[in-house]
Amino acid sequence: MALLLLFALALTVGCLTGLAAWRYPRATAPVAPAQETAEKVGETAARHPGLRAFLGARLDPAAATGLLLTLALILAIGGGVLLGLLAYLTRTNSELTSVDNSVAKWGHSHVSSMSYHAIHAVTQLGSVYTIVALCIVLAVIETRRQRNAWVAPFILAVMVGEEILTLTVKDLDDRLRPTFNPAAATLGPSFPSGHSATAAAFYATAAFLIGQRRGHLARSVLAGLAVGIAVAVAASRVLLDVHWLTDVIAGLGLGWAWFAVCAVAFGGRVLRFGAAAETAAQVAEAKEPAEGGTGRPPRKPMLSSHSK
Repeated sequence: MALLLLFALALTVGCLTGLAAWRYPRATAPVAPAQETAEKVGETAARHPGLRAFLGARLDPAAATGLLLTLALILAIGGGVLLGLLAYLTRTNSELTSVDNSVAKWGHSHVSSMSYHAIHAVTQLGSVYTIVALCIVLAVIETRRQRNAWVAPFILAVMVGEEILTLTVKDLDDRLRPTFNPAAATLGPSFPSGHSATAAAFYATAAFLIGQRRGHLARSVLAGLAVGIAVAVAASRVLLDVHWLTDVIAGLGLGWAWFAVCAVAFGGRVLRFGAAAETAAQVAEAKEPAEGGTGRPPRKPMLSSHSK
């Protein structure tokens, strides 16, 4: 029963994610979304036409650029807010604590000896040792395929950053784990779930990198698989009674939020740190001279230290 629930939950969430990715507006031009967005930001910075036009570009679904960046930022901010909110509520809200206890008791009473081993195998998909090995394989294969030296630094930024954030929050919150499984007492603080955060961050990173230069269908399937695996790992932690339900929700939020931050920082499909900011600055600088006829007074040239 517990194993069936795990796979049903992972399959449902994964399919819904893949469908959402498939229905997402496709770019009308062969330009990386984050790069095209950066160009729009640069043009806006040069013209200063007003906040309304700027926001309109950020929500334009036709080009799948501004909207994509907006969704990434929402995911990053939303993940942080979710993490903080759960950390507060798990200490102050008795109803939420009651839900955690009920789910933990259900898992303890419905996991058989046979299903335990299968669920334990699923949870290993989020273990540090498994993820480190997969990171090395992913870095080697994708660096050679894409011929991009930024692949390994991107993976490193996502995974090391996520681990630092997770351990920091664990030490600050210092929440006790469920008591149904005696082994849980030896695993350290409970909130957030490290396996869940690691799985969310890594499989999103893998889907993002493997999906580079591939078709829309392939990227949609990869997105569904990434989310489905992360949810399966999170569910396994609850069913094994080593984490509370709120722990794994917080872990998933943290992992996906940090991945979104790194994806924006590396310019999306451009995959070069600071690429989007660099493009925006270049476009803004290139557009400014052309705006001399808009009624604005020309800017005075900056005097160097030698001319003062």
